[in-house]
Amino acid sequence: MINSMAATHSQGKVLKDVIFGASAAANAAAQKYGADKVTNGTIGAIMDDEGKLLCIPTVEKVLRSLPMNEIAAYAPIAGLPAYLEAVKNLTFADNKPDGYLEAVATAGGTGAIHNTIWNYSEIGDSVLTSDWYWGTYNVLCNEAGRKLETYELFDENMNYNIDSFTDKVNSLLADQDSLLIIINTPAHNPTGYSLSEEDWDKVLDVCKEHVKGGDKKITLLVDIAYIDYAGEKNESRKFMRKFANLPDNIFTIFAFSMSKGYTLYGQRTGAMVGLSSNKEIATEFLNVCKYTSRATWSNINRGAMATLATIDKDKTLLAQFEAERDAIYQTIKERGAIFMNEAAQCGLKALPYKAGFFLSIPSTDPAAVCEKLHDDLIFAVPLKRGVRIAVCSISAEKMHGIAQKTLNALNFVEGK
Repeated sequence: MINSMAATHSQGKVLKDVIFGASAAANAAAQKYGADKVTNGTIGAIMDDEGKLLCIPTVEKVLRSLPMNEIAAYAPIAGLPAYLEAVKNLTFADNKPDGYLEAVATAGGTGAIHNTIWNYSEIGDSVLTSDWYWGTYNVLCNEAGRKLETYELFDENMNYNIDSFTDKVNSLLADQDSLLIIINTPAHNPTGYSLSEEDWDKVLDVCKEHVKGGDKKITLLVDIAYIDYAGEKNESRKFMRKFANLPDNIFTIFAFSMSKGYTLYGQRTGAMVGLSSNKEIATEFLNVCKYTSRATWSNINRGAMATLATIDKDKTLLAQFEAERDAIYQTIKERGAIFMNEAAQCGLKALPYKAGFFLSIPSTDPAAVCEKLHDDLIFAVPLKRGVRIAVCSISAEKMHGIAQKTLNALNFVEGK
């Protein structure tokens, strides 16, 4: 009897998203006990102090003011020209590195990662990222016929583990002619960690050493989805100057997203910005990524692109927008500080949180810890290596006490 009509490469695929599963459990508890009694730390979106989805007011005003034809019409496959120019400027602020730049609009930051995996890694090869990572990286690699390999993000002193990174790059490039490396920084999901400028110097030194002979190629995908909540815009982008004048066989791609920085999560609007010291390589990037976009989603949300372009070209709107977003950043910063200060006081060993939407606590049994937290009506996301808490979605009032309760749950599960 036939029990599958799917192609062999698609058979057995079942999406098990722990984030949405944890969120569903939190929503069910809110229905049962009341939202005021439930702490939902599963949502990767900014919620206000009443638990409602927060949208930056200027973004909402501009989007709603667009004429219908600007919302409903098709956009060019590569994206609206004004949008692409704005994205290039927004990606770097005052830290634009020397080199040739091209940009292609994508279906959110996820689309940028998809296009990069497809065009800058070989079928069957491994892609490298850290052992704490956004789980969709693995889904994207599997879907494209690649494998995701990891190195240890932190050493024993909770610093960036350049030794583990080096060992893994050495190992993979011993077997592969090219390597795609995904680094999510600043404000890493799920830890809130940001690589320092010194960390980047070491990463780039490793990459330069491997491409010296000319027979190896490295593509660095810098996932900057959370950069607008990582601190002052130029300070958080200073590291980008380091990508100027790299060898031709090191190519850099920045994954830009409107989901977080513009609070337009569901509009699925992002971009990929390619940087090379070689003009031909930058032109190739534009061509191959436009081709993949056409073959995947064709074109993306015109209204969201027009919204960004409209804000960017109006100095008054831009200043108002940046002030509103900075206020949100300060709110998230306060929430994260409450947790980390209380964690230090009670002895909870959280990973080093610098900024962003999430922080994480290592655990040998994350699912059991999250289940135990349900006793206190606290809902978090169990990852492979620990528990992720979304500081972006928990009010400052509710954040008080979570660190101690997390420690209690850890001790209960791990028998301490």
